[in-house]
Amino acid sequence: MKVAKFGGTSLASAEQIKKVADIITSDNDRRLVVVSAPGKRTDEDTKVTDLLIRLGETYLEKKEAEKELQDVVERFSDIAAGLNLDEDIVKTIEDDLRSRLSYDTANPEQFMDQIKAAGEDNNAKVVARYLQSIGVVAEYVNPQEAGLYVSDEPGNAQVLPEAYDHLYKLREKNGVLVFPGFFGYSKEGRLVTFSRGGSDITGSIVAAGVQAELYENFTDVDSVFAANPKVVEEPVAIKRMTYREMRELSYAGFAVFHDEALIPAFRKSIPVCIKNTNNPQGSGTMIIAEREYALNPIIGIAADKGFSTIYVRKYLMNREVGFGRRLLEIIEDEEISYEHIPSGIDDTSVILEDSQMTPEKEERIIRRIMDELGADDAYIERGFAMIMLVGEGMHETVGIAARASKALSDNGVNIEMINQGSSEVSLAFGIKEENVDKAISGLYEEFFSAKTVLQ
Repeated sequence: MKVAKFGGTSLASAEQIKKVADIITSDNDRRLVVVSAPGKRTDEDTKVTDLLIRLGETYLEKKEAEKELQDVVERFSDIAAGLNLDEDIVKTIEDDLRSRLSYDTANPEQFMDQIKAAGEDNNAKVVARYLQSIGVVAEYVNPQEAGLYVSDEPGNAQVLPEAYDHLYKLREKNGVLVFPGFFGYSKEGRLVTFSRGGSDITGSIVAAGVQAELYENFTDVDSVFAANPKVVEEPVAIKRMTYREMRELSYAGFAVFHDEALIPAFRKSIPVCIKNTNNPQGSGTMIIAEREYALNPIIGIAADKGFSTIYVRKYLMNREVGFGRRLLEIIEDEEISYEHIPSGIDDTSVILEDSQMTPEKEERIIRRIMDELGADDAYIERGFAMIMLVGEGMHETVGIAARASKALSDNGVNIEMINQGSSEVSLAFGIKEENVDKAISGLYEEFFSAKTVLQ
């Protein structure tokens, strides 16, 4: 059994859904399909999920959102018409949306979970109905009935261990099963969504649950590339990579995969293949537990913006027992997570995402560092980006940091911070945001100038 997950661009229109149907029917092993909500048809278009968010927020504010509801219905109506489906499917979707709007609004987060999940849930019904209309034995699968149990954390659900045993029973069903992504149910029966982009998480969970031989993730690119194609012209394609490499690249801004998505598949050692819905014959990128190392120790270069640095200086900091713990407790008290902590003997920096900070939090953090830790100096700088070199072969290769530093220097990029993970799968550089494109281009030229496709 293969589990095939199709992203929003793969399901954005009737034409795309027809391609998806062709892919499903071309391989009898593709018996379990996980679907996203319809995505953008053009760059100027709006995703169905965004339409649903607008619907939910408008209803919370005004207790009425007829126009916003009809915008969603119209998108599904266009898809149904293009697939020559009966109008009753559109009526079913409209009734479902109105039912969701009647959900208790006393808890806005739970209410929004109900609304946002309507995209995937109803699209699964549309895809199942279309497959049936072309003679395929297919059925929509309700995640609650399938036993996809998750923690009761609106917008941030975590799968519960017993869900995998329930999902394994899907193997006993016949035909093609169409499973909506992005959400599960708490043990109390409440719908709860994963974090945004969570259909990838659903696909991985379902693949692990049914113990699939392969988890295929269909998107709108032929493969994962060694660098951002918007920055580097025709970057090399990555044919094979490990789970750890993909996790590092996802963390550092690669948009192909949700960065939590691989964990269930990883734990069950299920290989993952990223493929293009518009070019299903392409080999794609295989993500596996281990791979043979290519000559190039670096497999990819990723970058992400939007970081701040809390800089702290205190003479003889290295002699003070518990200084780091107390510093992190101050940050923890503000419910902020950190990314990196490069440190010297008299100073340390804590790098974190800008989005977690507010002026009020900044003021409290600096005041407490000065008062409680007796720091000689403390301040916060914004506008940083993280550049990540990733590759399992790095730990066996001498001189990677030196080559990278020289490449950045040659391109006029000042390094604010260097941090290498203990696993030596990644090497991170902190730089100013305005230098990101120059940094990516320089590093790509240094490590991939031969233009050789990675194996």
